[in-house]
Amino acid sequence: MEKKTTENFSSSENMKEKGFAAGQDRPELQKAIQEIVDSGFLGVQLRVHDEQGEWVGSAGVSRLGEEAKPPTNGHFRIGSNTKTFTATVVLQLVAEGRIGLDDPVVDYLTEFGLDPRITVRMLLQHTSGVFNFTGEYYEDGTVVPGIPWQGQEWVDNRFKTYRPEELVQLALSKSARFEPGTDWSYSNTNYVLARLLIEKVTGSSLAEEMQRLILGPLGLSGTVVPDTQPEIPEPHAHAYYRYEDAGEQKTVDITRQNPSWISTGGDMISTTQDLHTFISALMGGKLLPAPLLAEMCKPYPKIGYGLGVFVQNAGPNGDITIITHNGGISGYAALMYSTPDGSKTLTASVNYVDDAAMSLAAAFQKAIPRLVEEVFGGGQAGSADAVEPASKQD
Repeated sequence: MEKKTTENFSSSENMKEKGFAAGQDRPELQKAIQEIVDSGFLGVQLRVHDEQGEWVGSAGVSRLGEEAKPPTNGHFRIGSNTKTFTATVVLQLVAEGRIGLDDPVVDYLTEFGLDPRITVRMLLQHTSGVFNFTGEYYEDGTVVPGIPWQGQEWVDNRFKTYRPEELVQLALSKSARFEPGTDWSYSNTNYVLARLLIEKVTGSSLAEEMQRLILGPLGLSGTVVPDTQPEIPEPHAHAYYRYEDAGEQKTVDITRQNPSWISTGGDMISTTQDLHTFISALMGGKLLPAPLLAEMCKPYPKIGYGLGVFVQNAGPNGDITIITHNGGISGYAALMYSTPDGSKTLTASVNYVDDAAMSLAAAFQKAIPRLVEEVFGGGQAGSADAVEPASKQD
């Protein structure tokens, strides 16, 4: 693959015109995103806000067979970063007194026959034990499949519409992974239930509540709750999927797809600018009262997951805390990291050729800690659940 150079510039208009910011030539960041491309990914767009100011850059290509780099203001599917947005809406409704964080979910969603021990908190923290509708992967190697999300079957049906109730009913037809509140396991079903909870309590769609509580107040004009719509706003880099058909490898552009198969587990679209604005505002206390923000960032001991965020230790001595959620969905990976006060952030997108073997997963998990280390001072990127680029989780 031909190497592409990176670009960087500040947010000020005059520096944008020049294409770079004086004092913002940061070769370590250029090198880090180029390394991601060199490890097999198509393209990267990165935005960093820290004590040195704002740095924005891209590397690689926007689409196969072309020379143009990914747009630094491009839209992309954010995968499980959707969970952080959704958890924030739920907690905002808690702040409004419309939901109780430790209320049984069955009190609100009576139609599914949920275990009455499952609370709202358990949904947001992945401690409900409810089966993951995209499939469960057990420690002994056993896989219990859910809905199709890879291979030719998914490619051929990628514009199919699933309703959230359908995804929940599929999950509840399977055995629970564990008793509610006794363990932790990442399950997209938890966040589809959270979506239905939001809609039941408010009488509005998730998109309307997201607009009322987050997108509108923060001016996130590049962020979309697509529901069943397959389009991504321009500009955007392209995502691909490789699969085998009758012994022949085929690669298809899957940028357009109906994301209802993942629903609130990972369907939203955003930009690096909007992700920065969101996570900075969230951690800065602009969206939640301090007690609820503290609840959000209180990690479950086994995995370091709060309520819609991972809480990680970084730095040479493990004394730096990072709040993060990453996501991967069908050829896109999204990164979102912040200090607990929102003063330093890293937001990024990677576009790549996905496949059923998740062949780039190892490269991703090697490259991302390097990038995080450059920005946050030597930290490791954390668990595989936090950085997995394939759709296994998202």
